Amino acid sequence: MIRLLLVLLLIMPQAYAANYEAAQGDVLRILSPIQGNHLTVRAFDKAWPIFEKNGQKVAWIAVHLKTKPSAYDIQWSSGGAAFVSQSTDTVQITQGNFRISRITVEKKMSSFDEAALKRIRADSAAIKKAYKTTVSIQNTWPEMIIPTEGIVSTPFAAQRYVNGNARSPHSGLDIAAPTGTPVKAPLAGEVVLVADMFLNGILVVIGHGNGINTIYAHLNKALVKQGDILKQGDVFAEVGTTGRSTGPHLHWGVQFNGHKISPLRMLKQQGNP
Repeated sequence: MIRLLLVLLLIMPQAYAANYEAAQGDVLRILSPIQGNHLTVRAFDKAWPIFEKNGQKVAWIAVHLKTKPSAYDIQWSSGGAAFVSQSTDTVQITQGNFRISRITVEKKMSSFDEAALKRIRADSAAIKKAYKTTVSIQNTWPEMIIPTEGIVSTPFAAQRYVNGNARSPHSGLDIAAPTGTPVKAPLAGEVVLVADMFLNGILVVIGHGNGINTIYAHLNKALVKQGDILKQGDVFAEVGTTGRSTGPHLHWGVQFNGHKISPLRMLKQQGNP
């Protein structure tokens, strides 16, 4: 009987609980509440990477720009068949406080004929395919640096109105800077796409491993080719105003495990490991 009780105690889930809060577009960095081998974490119906720093295991969990405000579970598990440790935390997602952006452009800049729409759809498909590319890079800690110096001209998730018509929320961060300003890799990665696109102009996509991708648009020049490996801080492009652009700037976007997030949330956060 005692042996049976010990076995049951070993396989019974262990109860831990913590509550977190985040806004749409945020990135959570959560210390693991349990220990053991084969540690995993799930949230928003997806598995998320766990990194180690200063002896601490930390899950990075991205909150999609379009995640509905509500409470969600964060499910932890570790161990094998003989020993299972589990924990369920909760995160409350709140509505993001995003800016409204209004611009006026020439009609030819805001309307498209069928040929243009066909190219736009093909460009979008190429970017989605690039995001799914398996890369050789696996960063041990995915904290980023800012890729170029300049002024934020359009923040992440700004609700855009072009000539009075609502468009999709801005999926990245626009940094205004003079043409030719160097663009640096914010994190080590592999170039998975270099292309000249209808809307985005000269564009580069970099894969950073663990489901993290970054995209750079309206470049004046790309200094890399597909397959090139970059270290954090390597210059790989120049700021420009190619494609549908009203002035020289860098469009910088981050997609993490399929979630569109604020690039600024990938930078070093005060108080985090």
